[in-house]
Amino acid sequence: MKLTNIFRNTILLFALAISLQIAVAQTAGNLKQHISYLASDTLHGRATGTPDEERAANYIIETFKKAGIPNADGKFGAEKYIQHFSYDPIVDSVKTHVSGNNVVAFIDNHAANTIVIGAHYDHLGMGDPKHSTYVGPPAVHHGADDNASGVAAMLDLACLIKASEYKSNNYVFIAFSGEELGLYGSKWFVQHPTVALDKIDYMINLDMVGRVDSNTHTLTVNGIGTSPTFKEVLDKIKTPLHIKTTESGLGPSDHTSFYLQNVPVVFLFSGQHKDYHKPSDTEDKINYAGMVDVVNYTMSLIAELNDKGKLAFTKTKDDNVDSAPKFKVTLGVIPDYTFDGEGMRIDAVKDDRPAAKAGLKSGDIVLKLGDVKVTEMGTYMKALAQFNKGDKTKVTIKRGDDVIEKEIEF
Repeated sequence: MKLTNIFRNTILLFALAISLQIAVAQTAGNLKQHISYLASDTLHGRATGTPDEERAANYIIETFKKAGIPNADGKFGAEKYIQHFSYDPIVDSVKTHVSGNNVVAFIDNHAANTIVIGAHYDHLGMGDPKHSTYVGPPAVHHGADDNASGVAAMLDLACLIKASEYKSNNYVFIAFSGEELGLYGSKWFVQHPTVALDKIDYMINLDMVGRVDSNTHTLTVNGIGTSPTFKEVLDKIKTPLHIKTTESGLGPSDHTSFYLQNVPVVFLFSGQHKDYHKPSDTEDKINYAGMVDVVNYTMSLIAELNDKGKLAFTKTKDDNVDSAPKFKVTLGVIPDYTFDGEGMRIDAVKDDRPAAKAGLKSGDIVLKLGDVKVTEMGTYMKALAQFNKGDKTKVTIKRGDDVIEKEIEF
């Protein structure tokens, strides 16, 4: 009898292990399918307001429909998933026109409050001189990590939540467009919300979650200072990821639009890389195992918050946007935002920019810029803001075990 029970339990554990492996494989397969299409040559970089953006939007809509997740009206008509936006901003003293389409889906659990889960699906098309870091003839900017990865994770989360027991909130899933041009889609949504802003519990933003480093396994979770509840629950989540947190609700992505409307936000980000805003941001470089960990982490966060009720909102220290440093120059590097040591570590150096001309390299850690000691991103930005074009100064870096001083000209 005891042997029978042991045998039965062994079989059950084996079956559970197999089912978990299948679930992980299915998630990785879904993520790869989504990214492979969205980042393909066929969509020519998904520039806002183009037919390629429309094709990407249709793919996202069909994915929601297959998962049984309706539009904001509770129906499945494709046109009702679309939230069109239009702006006429002044850019470099010239009036321009920006239009595009958000894709919005809704799980209505008839709850008092709603969680927003978003990711932008637009990218830079064939190249945008204001935003691309690529120098060369027009080429497809695939945007596999930025941000087909976030959209793929959001779509997978939508399916998981649809099948889950987490019914204490409603869920709005949004694929934003216009992010690369200036957060236009998310700004429009908070100005024309499909649910009342005071009924939004919190917002999760997934932007560039496809390149989790295989060695450090770092995922940056920004915005934890926007509600005291975030800090309460984060330590309870078991994950193979190394979680680095920041408090600020501001940042160069769509969660900022919600934070400025007093909505608690969490921004998930796996880090910068040398392919950022280049044609080389391609699907083959995605770390799917890392992405599965990100999806599982996000689901664990949602589970921990499921019965917490409406979260309190708190402003973070840098809530005054007008006090942000104004830059007249650039060093010409991509910072490593996942770095949690002292200084600012360089993830990539852009060709023919001040840092490259001074001989700075990927992996260098900036310790001092001019007379300002650089301890983290905030002090680095403050140091950079004091210089004008043509200025010369010294930059102190750590390269391996060596501390080196270089002269730099902006």
